[in-house]
Amino acid sequence: MNSIIRYLASPVLLFLILCAASPLVAQENGPRTGIISGTVVNSATREPLPSVNVSVVGTALGAVTDTTGAFEIRNVPAGEYAVKASLLGFEGAIRSDVVITPVRPAVIRIGLREAAVELEGVSAEAGYFINTPELPVSVSRQSSEEIRRQPGGFEDVLRAVAILPGVAQVEGGRNDLIVRGGSAAENLYLLDGIEIPNINHFGTQGSGGGPLSYINLDFVDNTVFSTGGFGPRYGDKTSSVLGIELRDGRNDRLGGKLTLSATQFGLNLEGPALENGSFLFSARRSYLDFIFKAAGFGFVPEYWDFMGKWNYSPGPSDEINVVAVMALDNINFYNDTREQVYDNSLVLGNDQRQVSGGVSWRRLFDQGFFTVTFGQAYTEFSYFQRDTLQNPLFVNESVENESSLRGDVLVEIARRTTLTAGVAGKRVRFSNDLYLPDFITPYGDTLRADVRGDTSGYKAGVYAQVSQKFGRLTLSAGVRQNVFTLIDAVTPIEPRFSASFAFSAATAVNASAGRYTQSPSYIWLVSYPENRSLSPIKADQVVLGIDHAIRPDTRITLEAYVKRYNGYPASLLQEFLVLSNTGAGFGGSEDSYSSFGIEPLESIGAGYSRGIELSVRKKLSEIPCYGLFSLSASETKYTALDGVERPSSFDQRLIFNIGGGYLFNPNWEFSAKFRLVTGRPYTPWNADGSKTAANYNGVRLDPNHSLDVRVDRRWFFDAWTLIAYIDVQNVYNREESRVPTYNARTGQIEQEDSIGILPTIGISAEF
Repeated sequence: MNSIIRYLASPVLLFLILCAASPLVAQENGPRTGIISGTVVNSATREPLPSVNVSVVGTALGAVTDTTGAFEIRNVPAGEYAVKASLLGFEGAIRSDVVITPVRPAVIRIGLREAAVELEGVSAEAGYFINTPELPVSVSRQSSEEIRRQPGGFEDVLRAVAILPGVAQVEGGRNDLIVRGGSAAENLYLLDGIEIPNINHFGTQGSGGGPLSYINLDFVDNTVFSTGGFGPRYGDKTSSVLGIELRDGRNDRLGGKLTLSATQFGLNLEGPALENGSFLFSARRSYLDFIFKAAGFGFVPEYWDFMGKWNYSPGPSDEINVVAVMALDNINFYNDTREQVYDNSLVLGNDQRQVSGGVSWRRLFDQGFFTVTFGQAYTEFSYFQRDTLQNPLFVNESVENESSLRGDVLVEIARRTTLTAGVAGKRVRFSNDLYLPDFITPYGDTLRADVRGDTSGYKAGVYAQVSQKFGRLTLSAGVRQNVFTLIDAVTPIEPRFSASFAFSAATAVNASAGRYTQSPSYIWLVSYPENRSLSPIKADQVVLGIDHAIRPDTRITLEAYVKRYNGYPASLLQEFLVLSNTGAGFGGSEDSYSSFGIEPLESIGAGYSRGIELSVRKKLSEIPCYGLFSLSASETKYTALDGVERPSSFDQRLIFNIGGGYLFNPNWEFSAKFRLVTGRPYTPWNADGSKTAANYNGVRLDPNHSLDVRVDRRWFFDAWTLIAYIDVQNVYNREESRVPTYNARTGQIEQEDSIGILPTIGISAEF
């Protein structure tokens, strides 16, 4: 492990050399300026808004939108700004974290809401935070710049949401998001409105986790993350929705970016395509395989990913977007020594091919718009694990292929009354070749599987929601119905309600209540015929919260929630096991392949999660600092076949995050993040390498905490921009508390080593 640290730390010298040369570079640099352009629209109907005053906060620069809602502001000095939009009769809005460089125009879109209470001749005060009737509670928005500069985040969209209230991480180095007591399988990912099953390299089948996201942050405009209380538009998930909105490519000329980051190197290209269109394209490759080989590891992961977008506007009322992503993952094993042979026998190999994307068409009409979306998601899994004699312990060759078509419409049917509705259909094709010879779990149970199959079915969903404003009060009510033909059970109707009351422009009380259902994962259905009788997972959730704007750029939020689960698949063989406790981590023999559901299952698991969350968030503004404080206290328990109520395997009772940064000038930025979490439950090993069911999740790990810091440096030139950063994780080198393992060779219970302090560097050149 020390070899890895040395290889990752060596590029730090390059960062120091670049910074040492900065006085020379500064002498070559004169004043540099850039352009801000974009559109302002009605956030509800997407209708362009003319005559909107748009200004750069802290400067005298500004513009007024034309009849198409477009604006352009030139000669903006290079740096980072907030952009304000205001119009009579609408609530003002401020878009922060707008980075200006001489290389590429900053293109933004700002949505304005109609003011709740009209004041004659006065426009509502602009704010940095946005609330919508569709997501009235438990929602956080992050710009790409906020994600990029987060210490220890590897510029990963999922690492960035992991510090938000209500989100737990199973272990360091993983993107298994545990949201308000749910499992990693309960999170919905949307890329420009197109559903992506899993946005991680080496993703876990039947779940949503993995070690690293393959979404290129350079193409992300912003993310919207809801941890609960979302409306009926979103279905077949019970815990969260992460919407990732991509920016459009530049339309003035061809440009690009070369990047060497903490884990990969890559090339971006973007530019105009057709008269009213543009494109984005990126290709990236990991270099972790070079580092792992040099460090003497017996298993070596490597990956490629590709991402592209094409947008086109055939007319002022129409917009077409085409989005595609691909991830190619491989793990190579080298058994050159006896130590490597043994270590590799504990590793679950995971080769994958993921291809997802789609086409969407949005058309504006009077008082609304409709969207038609076609999506395609193809995932090819190749899991394998061998013993020390190279005999197969586990083989799983699976293909999940989903083709979807959906239509959504929003209509402002009366003043302050909005109707949204939609229908979606999905064809599912699933094939599998699953082989597990008699495997004895540490609890003494025997698992086996030797099944091959090829099946197809359909999913469908329909929803409607009405939102009504009554002065300071906004009410929403909706309903959703899902269908899944590969299971015998009928999906229940899902009613959902929300309310928001603004006591003042600064303070609001928000509430939501609703039912959420989710179909069982495809892989859970194949091992035993009775598993096709599983029911949809049901979660009933109530959320109550209050938020208060201390100032326009700072908001404090307090929320409490209760979520109750029913119908969770539980094992009929291992009577203590609910599948809500699976799907996180790298899996394999060490967790008895639990995430694949290789046992008879029945929908008898139940549980609850309840908690309270406090957060304070400061946006970057004229005061050149930003920060986030979050504190979550919760309890999650589940009951399996044996009727014993036990804490969830991911139950972290207290999660504390504090992070932020300071922008010294357009060239230098410093940020830091501290995280403290109480230990999660696990089942202890007996001295003979067995486990006792009565002790399932009976003890807890010690608390974990770490401090990460980051320094960013920018150099601006006429034709290109150079960006470099150094990121140091776990600054004070604390050993992470991890679940112990049993070494069958030595007969000892061991604690797996953690990486410790981890310095990394990133360098990119934009042209």
